Amino acid sequence: MNALRRYVLGALLPAVALAALVWIFVPAPGGDGGPRPALLVALLALDGHAALPSATAALFGLWVLYFWQVGVTVFDVPRVLLPAPGAIVAAMVDQAATLGRDFVQTVLKAVLVGWLLGSALGFAVGVAIDRLPFLQRGLLPVASLTSTIPLVAVAPIMVMWFGFEWPSKAAVVVLMTFFPMLVATLAGLQAAGRIERELMHSYAASYRRTLLDLRLPCAVPFIMSALKVNATLALIGAIVAEFFGSPTVGLGFRISTEASRMNMALVWGAIVVAAVTGSLAYALLVQLERRWAFWHPSVRSR
Repeated sequence: MNALRRYVLGALLPAVALAALVWIFVPAPGGDGGPRPALLVALLALDGHAALPSATAALFGLWVLYFWQVGVTVFDVPRVLLPAPGAIVAAMVDQAATLGRDFVQTVLKAVLVGWLLGSALGFAVGVAIDRLPFLQRGLLPVASLTSTIPLVAVAPIMVMWFGFEWPSKAAVVVLMTFFPMLVATLAGLQAAGRIERELMHSYAASYRRTLLDLRLPCAVPFIMSALKVNATLALIGAIVAEFFGSPTVGLGFRISTEASRMNMALVWGAIVVAAVTGSLAYALLVQLERRWAFWHPSVRSR
């Protein structure tokens, strides 16, 4: 029951926090237009119980946003420099359909496809190098070279090769996520102990059986770490790639276009969507790591 309670409350907490944020900072029709600090104080008075480890962070975030709202209002900071959280939330609500289309274009197409392909390709090449060590002398330097190519240099090339649609952004994401997964896979496959390997050898186990029963399970924590790193790299790569050519949709396109129009509230709204997406993806991968690598000391100690 405690585990079920944590999962249910953990899923509801972001929705409750978002609803509270909207209620606090979006002025009511006919109201005075100011924030509602009373609700925020009431929320901050709640005790961050151990069953809700994310409650403290969420309430602290609301507290920071409240001071942000008050500071921008009191010091009359221009909206071009720093819009108030209320203006950002209002812009997100007004342009929810636009941001939804941008989310689908950038995250569900470019980021997701590129992340899956890049991670799978890095894993496959890592296993191939482990199986055929002579490939390490040829493939590993080339893979390392791809990781050193600047994103701002490769993004226009990919646009020329694959067009302005999402495949060119997915190609950039593949390049960014390939090398971290390759290195993590090689390190994970070498993590199996010598005694365990000798035991499998004494049983006359084939390479495939040793890989499936011993070496891949030992590599799971390394692979999950690479997936978490790649999740953030993929989002950054896709957004930056959209600066160099994109259809009239996408988070990167929205940030670039609205910044040129000085509509900074919507720019920050797109940034918030990207940040929340990256955080949720990372949190999901952490939960998967706890399920798949529950036996590892680094996971058990959390």
